Amino acid sequence: MGKIILTGDRPTGKLHLGHYIGSLRRRVELQEAGDYEKMFVFMADVQALTDNADNPEKIRQNIIEVALDYLSAGLNPEKCTLFIQSQITELAELTTYLMNLVSVSRVQRNPTVKTEVKMRGFEGESIPLGFFCYPVSQAADITLFKSTTVPAGEDQEPMLEVTRELVRRFNQVYAPVLVEPNIMLPENATARRLPGTDGKEKMSKSLGNCIYLSDDADTVWQKVRSMYTDPEHINLNDPGHVEGNAVFTYLDAFSKEEDFAMFLPEYQNLDEMKDHYRRGGLGDMKCKKFLNQILNEFLEPMRQRRHEFEQDIPEIYNILKKGTEKARETAAQTMSEVRSAMRINYFDDNELIQSQAERFRAK
Repeated sequence: MGKIILTGDRPTGKLHLGHYIGSLRRRVELQEAGDYEKMFVFMADVQALTDNADNPEKIRQNIIEVALDYLSAGLNPEKCTLFIQSQITELAELTTYLMNLVSVSRVQRNPTVKTEVKMRGFEGESIPLGFFCYPVSQAADITLFKSTTVPAGEDQEPMLEVTRELVRRFNQVYAPVLVEPNIMLPENATARRLPGTDGKEKMSKSLGNCIYLSDDADTVWQKVRSMYTDPEHINLNDPGHVEGNAVFTYLDAFSKEEDFAMFLPEYQNLDEMKDHYRRGGLGDMKCKKFLNQILNEFLEPMRQRRHEFEQDIPEIYNILKKGTEKARETAAQTMSEVRSAMRINYFDDNELIQSQAERFRAK
């Protein structure tokens, strides 16, 4: 069997730079490399509804936003399959079967679930069951398409471990049908988890600390200008700290040597700039202006492509429909194998039907 990629996003809002660094950039690179037999990219609207059940319109409106971000970032529907999770009914079926193979305590121990529960303010028994079962639903997404590789941030590794455990359990109990996936982390280790503009650990729509891929130049500057830096770097000549400084984390993630030649020629590279900041004599505003130039240079082509795609929204939905139909073909094949392994393919099991007929004739 060839190598297969599956990855996706919850359509709860437009995608931001954290999404791009965490997985989207790598998806485009992998798509173009052509080293994988299949590549599935989906909008996880079912999982988004687990903590937005009372506001389905939010999800409905953001499906198109995420699709536009995908296309403007460079995902090509001719090279990868774009689909909507809820339209693949086999996912719900496989989720149900996998739930029988994992304990409540195992899901409860998942550190990603703990973090997400805390972020959303759920307390005690207020956690929606669908949200609590998120790791199992994600496992169904991955295994239904027999994915070998999942590009994601390091915070998703606990989710992938649950998936691998479920695959081993299913294959042991029934038959070797499902495939254990591996995570593909971002190459830039310092930016595996891009912080928010406020310096908090994670860029998040719910925390309002994001720079979106579709933000215009003025909006980007407003957000960069207010970014968290080093609270001890008060005066220009004060020595500054690069570690934990959001501006330098973003520069680690996005700056290239040619950016210095174009926008800040007094430094040859980021290391020289960092050294100056550490010694003192380099102001935060100068660093922010440089970062702003880099980000807008990077985002402008995406903005232009997005504007072009926005001119024909019905075609975007058509792309998603075709991708979903293609994804369902793969999903149906896997579920046929799953039902056969579990021996619940009653209508296709001629041996069962014949043996039961003989049993009752013998009475």
